[in-house]
Amino acid sequence: MHLFISDLHLSADRPEANERFIGFIAGTARGAEALYVLGDLFESWIGDDDIAERFNAVVAGFFAALARSGTPLYVMHGNRDLLIGERFCRQTGAKLLQDPTVVDIGGVPTLLMHGDTLCTDDHDYQAWRVIAHSPAFQAMFLAKSLPERRAMSAMMREKSKEVIAGKPAEIMDVNAGAVRDAFHKHGVTRMIHGHTHRPGRHELEVDGRRCERWVLPDWYGRGGYLGISGGKARLVAFPA
Repeated sequence: MHLFISDLHLSADRPEANERFIGFIAGTARGAEALYVLGDLFESWIGDDDIAERFNAVVAGFFAALARSGTPLYVMHGNRDLLIGERFCRQTGAKLLQDPTVVDIGGVPTLLMHGDTLCTDDHDYQAWRVIAHSPAFQAMFLAKSLPERRAMSAMMREKSKEVIAGKPAEIMDVNAGAVRDAFHKHGVTRMIHGHTHRPGRHELEVDGRRCERWVLPDWYGRGGYLGISGGKARLVAFPA
């Protein structure tokens, strides 16, 4: 079975999500054909030089154990952990995927994305995304000390919460045109992404082809994953 998760937003102060993560990695993910993490594994990732921090080291250790057990592990940047880099991958055995990426899942070319690039109605976020992904901004941020980065990251998260609270919910969801454009550009019939925290399956027709878009659940609530096996896909929510 191929497994897909995103938007775990793991942090030391969210024990329930952390317990679900440990149980999932030590249980369901063992023996999987592959595990894909499509962004926002962490609530915040301020650079690979923080991987030795106790909580980060624990998460990295579980991933490394999974990779050693034989399950291929793939990680994609989200908007909260776009500074995950080579050191994290070396220590966990993960491979970093570009966003977007097309992979063959059970014979079906499948478009994998974090999903934030589909939310084109949120103009403020898209403007900030350009800045956050720029080499100049990342170099400036990484040049600061770890305590400075933690403080700056916490400040940005608080600001983000304030901004989100004042926005209509619909502009933070995907734009239908952007979804169709992605299907058309990559020539696929299946897309999997996270980011919007609105899990589900959506059917649409693009270029005369029946397409499906799977949205992964976030782990702020119950959490869950998408599993694909034998040509069948199923969203699974963790027990309440």
